[in-house]
Formats: sequence, C-alpha cells, structure tokens
Amino acid sequence: MESARRSERFRVERDVLDELKLEEVTQRKSYADIHSSLSEQLKNQSIVRRLPVLYWLPKYSVWDYGMPDLISGISVGIMHLPQGMAYALLASLPPVFGLYSSLYPALVYFFFGTSRHVSIGTFTVLSIMVGSVTERLAPDVDFQKANGTNITAEVDVTARDSYRVQVAAATTVLGGLIQVLLGVVKFGFVGTYLSEPLVRAYTTAAAAHAVVAQLKYIFGVSPTRFSGPLSLVYTLKDVCSSLPNTHLPTLLVSVVTIVLLIAAKELNSFLSSKLPVPIPETLSGTLISSYAHLNTNYTISVVGEIPSGLSSPSVPDVNLFGEVIGDAFALAIVGYAITISLGKTFALKHGYKVDSNQELVALGLSNTVGGFFQCFSVCSSMSRSLIQDTTGVKTQMAGVASSLIVLVIILKLGTLFQELPKAVLSAVVFVNLKGMFKQYYDIITLWRSSKIDLVVWLVTWVSTLLLNLDLGLAASVTFAVFTVIFRTQLPTYSVLGNIPGTELYVDIEMHREARGIPGVTIFRSSATVYFANADLYLEALKEKVCKNDIKQLSEFSLEEEGGCWRDTSIDGTVIVEDEQGGTERENGTVFVIPTTPRTPDGRWEYLKGGDPDCTSLGWMSELQDGDTTTLGSSSEDTLSQDLERMSLGSLGKWTWDIHSIILDLSTANFIDTVAIKTMKNIFQDFSEIDVDVYMAGCQASVVEQLEHGDFFSEKITKRRLFASVHDAVLHCLNHQRIRPVPPPNLMRKNVVFFL
Repeated sequence: MESARRSERFRVERDVLDELKLEEVTQRKSYADIHSSLSEQLKNQSIVRRLPVLYWLPKYSVWDYGMPDLISGISVGIMHLPQGMAYALLASLPPVFGLYSSLYPALVYFFFGTSRHVSIGTFTVLSIMVGSVTERLAPDVDFQKANGTNITAEVDVTARDSYRVQVAAATTVLGGLIQVLLGVVKFGFVGTYLSEPLVRAYTTAAAAHAVVAQLKYIFGVSPTRFSGPLSLVYTLKDVCSSLPNTHLPTLLVSVVTIVLLIAAKELNSFLSSKLPVPIPETLSGTLISSYAHLNTNYTISVVGEIPSGLSSPSVPDVNLFGEVIGDAFALAIVGYAITISLGKTFALKHGYKVDSNQELVALGLSNTVGGFFQCFSVCSSMSRSLIQDTTGVKTQMAGVASSLIVLVIILKLGTLFQELPKAVLSAVVFVNLKGMFKQYYDIITLWRSSKIDLVVWLVTWVSTLLLNLDLGLAASVTFAVFTVIFRTQLPTYSVLGNIPGTELYVDIEMHREARGIPGVTIFRSSATVYFANADLYLEALKEKVCKNDIKQLSEFSLEEEGGCWRDTSIDGTVIVEDEQGGTERENGTVFVIPTTPRTPDGRWEYLKGGDPDCTSLGWMSELQDGDTTTLGSSSEDTLSQDLERMSLGSLGKWTWDIHSIILDLSTANFIDTVAIKTMKNIFQDFSEIDVDVYMAGCQASVVEQLEHGDFFSEKITKRRLFASVHDAVLHCLNHQRIRPVPPPNLMRKNVVFFL
C-alpha cells in the first residue's frame, strides 16, 4: 500500500539539443525515404485489400459462425420488408423499389465491406434526400393528364413514377461514383468534416422532414407538393389547411398501427433474449388489411401491385447527371459519414478494425451497382445494425442471409403485401424515428459542455429545416468550417513559466506555482500559426513580451523560513550561503545573502554587466556595462507609463531586460508561407533591440516546411531551433552574461540561482 502511494520519478541527463544536434542524434530520414513512389503505392494495393472477402471467407467456420449469422440475417431481412417499402415512400418512389434497394447493395457490400455489424440498405435521411430530388425534377404538375385541350387535375402516376425512378437511379449512380473516387484517392477522412453535433442535428431535422412527408398518409389527405427552401413550412401549412378533409378510416388505421408497433417494439426488447428472431411488426397489418378489404370497403390507400420477379439492369440517364450532381455529392458524404460512424462504433466495441477508405469504396460500389438495378441511395441503418449486434452476428455473411429473405419476398411473397395500407408504412416510419427525436436532448448536453458545438447544432437544425436537406447541409458544413477558422484565428496566447524542480512549462496566468524565467519570455499559441492568424500572433507576442517583462520585476515573492529566503532552481541544484559567506546545498532550495543596498530614495539599483560564469534563474538583467536602471516598487502609474514606452516600434533601449524569447511551436502541425514570413519578421525585429529569438518543439514536418520556405539563413540557423522548451531555456541561460539582481522587496538579503 505504501509503495502504491510512492510517486514515480525519473531523471535524465543529456546534452542540450538544438535542431542540428537533434538531426545528428536521431538521423532524420529524407522525404524520399518516408514517402514511397506512386508505382510502389500501386504495388502495395493488393487484391485482398481491395476485396476483403478473400481474406475472411477462407477462414469462415460454419460451425462457429453459421447459426449466429443466419439468425441475424433472418432478423434483419424481416426488418428490411417494412422499412424498405416505407422508405421508398419517403423517396417518392413505388414501394417495390425499396425492396430492390434492400437486396442488391447488401450483396455488393458483402464482397467489399470491412464492417461485420452494419446493415446496408434503406435509411430515413437518405430516402428523404432522394425524395427531395425526385419531387423537384418530377413534380406532379408535369404529369397531369390532358383531356383534349384541357388539362385535368388527374396525374399520370405510371409516367411520373417511371421518371422518378430514372432520377433516383441517376442520382444514386453518380453519388456512388463520387464515393468510389474519394475512396481510391484515400479521401476517407472527408467524413470527419461532418462533426458529431452536425450529423446529429442534421438527422434530427431530417426526421422532422420525414414526419411532415408522412402526414398525408397518416391523415389520408392530398396536400400540394413543394420543393426548395421553406418547402417544409409550406407543406406543413397546406397539410394543416387540409385537416378538415381527413379520411377517418385512414387516421384510425394509422393510430392503431402506431400503438401496435410501439407495443411490439417494447415486447421485442423485453423478450430479446428468448426470441431467436423479432416479431414481424407489419404482418398483422397486412393480414387485417387483406381479410377486411380495407381498400375496397373504406377506400384506404394501399401499396398496390408489387411485380413478381427482378427487373433487368439498365443504364441510368446520364443527361440527368448535371442536374443532380450537387444532390449526389451530398448523398455521398452524408451516407458515408453515417456508415463509417456506425462501423467504427461496432468495431471498437468488438475489437476489430474498419478501413475508412475501403468502406468508402464499398459503399460507393453498393450504390453504383444498385443504381443500375433501379435502387436509390443506401447506407447503414442504426436500427438494423443494432438488431444484428444483439442477435450475435459474426461476419458479413449475415448480409447475404438478409438479402436472401428479401429475394424470397420479391419473387414469391410480394403479392401478399399488395393490400398493405400505406398508412401502416407511414406508421413504421413514425415509430422508427423515435431514436432521432431523442437527439433533442443534445441541446441540454451541449449547453453544459460546449457552447460552440451547441451553436453548430442549432444552426444545422434550423438551416436544414428551412433550406431543405441539400442547401441545409451545405450551409451547416460552411458554418462549422467557419467556427474552426474563428477558433484558430482567435486562439489562446500565453506566457509559460517553469514548475520549480521540473522541466515542465505551463501558463503563468493559470498556475500559481509557475515561475517566469528572468530575462526569458516563453510564448505559446494554442493553435497553428498560418495566414489567418499570423498578424494576430505577432501582435499578441509584442503585448505578452511587454506585459511579462513588467510582471517579472514588479511581482516577486519568496518564502521566508528560518531567517532565509528561498526559491527552487530549474535543475534542482541548490546553494545556501550564510552571512559569513558559507554555502550549503539542499535539494530544490537556494539561500543567499544580500550584496547590493538600496538607493537613498528607497529603490533598488540594478547593475548592468556581470560575471559571465554566473548564470541564474532568479531575477536577472542583461544590459550594457556601466548603465543603471531603477524601478519603483509600488507605483502603478509608473508601471503604466513604462508599459507604453515598451514597444518594438521605438527600436531603442528596453526599460527592463528581456534578452531571449522562446516561441513554443509544439502546437503547430504545419506552417505556411505567410507564417514563415511572420517568423522572419519576428527574428529581425527583436534582433534590432538585441533580443534573441528561439523556436522550440517543432515537429519534423514543420522543420521540413521551414526548409522549403527558405526560412534558414546565415543569421537564422538551425541552432535557433530546439527539441523542447527546456533545452531552449538552458541554452539561453548558459549563453547570457547576467549578473544577479535583488528583488525589490528585499533590503538585507539577495537571491542568486545557480545552474
């Protein structure tokens, strides 16, 4: 127990390392050694890597994995039936095309996907996005039947649906090609630009669009279709005005179905450990509709004819690509972001790896191939993926099993669902959106954790509601990028101080125990220095240097113990000197006697020049020999006036001493040409007032960019770059001729720190 409480310590003894010594010690590799050529990269792209099924299928164990995968596949296949047909309505397509979209893409993903748990198929958000495209390019008004010279209000549904299928297929193929292209060039990180608050707000707003789109089926009304910005508001207004015309039998079916679906979901959740497969939630609705003849007796709208058999593949209309390219790109990014987030979540839970670039290729091929078979855009589904996980899925073989279930339904059982009311499918959408509506709790969570993320969430939600899904996504991403730029333009600038007895440097203003290094200002920015904040970096540096110089001389407190004053040296070496000139060493503490009296007016006299062998970490001065500088110990007006005098613009003598500035660039992961010019200006400006500037903590990539930017010269060499802040501090103190100066609050004692 006692040993557990004992603190762990380490001690390292090495030379001070500047960049030249560091390169000599570490033997930094050249660019050619690190980055392989394009031909070598193509050689490394093995077939197994591009076709993951060849890696895991030969190792597949039927005895170990067969039954779990089969049960998961059957469970998900049953879910594909109602969700596929319901989400086809969201896409403004005939329900059978939702079944096609649940079949072909899942088979393609089996060969190319790397996630074992995600279920590829229809999804609410993508279905709504596809629906906005199909209704925009194929509105009802363009397909009204003509009776002679008169145009009637009746719509040619067959022609309209046929054209909408072409639009959806073209959008899906183009979106899939974009995903494949991004995956091949290793742009799998593109999904990271959609932050979690943005994605959750976007899907929450999309859920609102889905609800409004299904109200016409819930109430049995026929509102006017709208597209473009504010379409949600116009549609909701028109639905509300149509409520007096509500079809009561349809409303009754909708309410009863919603209640039954919620009960079935709760029952499935409660009996999940005992039921091998979930209860088919739409089977009862289908049976009741068939035997009660709801369509004939009560004119309730039903799914209608489901053609038996599979449709032959066809090439989409490439002339539509120009009109849907923006929507296709949005579908590609959103679909990938949802899929990779779910895939990585399950991979982390079960201890395997998901290749983000390969996932992008797999999803793109699933959409591209599916588009040739009249499928609309797909991605992974949260509800189906959770079912796969809870039923114990082991491999992607479950996707094949679920596809076989859908195939059987299309070929043999499709006619059984022709009498299924559309109100039941709308109820399925309503109930499945419950999880998305829970995301409104994010507002409370983000209010407590991050106000900026909360603003991103709210802006995304509002813009998606008002501007529709495509423009809303563009506005949301643009705003999120602006928040990043805003935060990098206004980072936190700080002056660092040493924690006594350690090599650690922290913000002086935030840590009481941090001690400034006399004559040395250590400056750090919390963000990378680049063109957007380079000027602000320079201004903040000048301000912090002036402020820190005054603080070092006006605020110095020591602890008095046993008639001695003490402080801690940076390397822990301590010398105690009594009034007779004797010395005593004690770890972490230094005691000395006064050597310089105060002037007659009560101020300390600061002598300039000094012994080159006396390098101290106390309050020290590096000035011209023979000069003297005095500082009042308590006059705030004097300090304010002195602060105004201290600026680089004067290019004169400093009122107080700063002999070295250390720029901590450990937070920088790149540096552009504008920042390089700013750094050059900093070195030049401060050199004119005899202040040395050093850099510390530069990453190898930053050093390489400095070399390519012609930063180094005869005056600015790699000797100015150090491996760490501590190396730079030791270098500054070892190369300055500084004489110890007493603190203003001591009359009879003086403090000297020895390195």
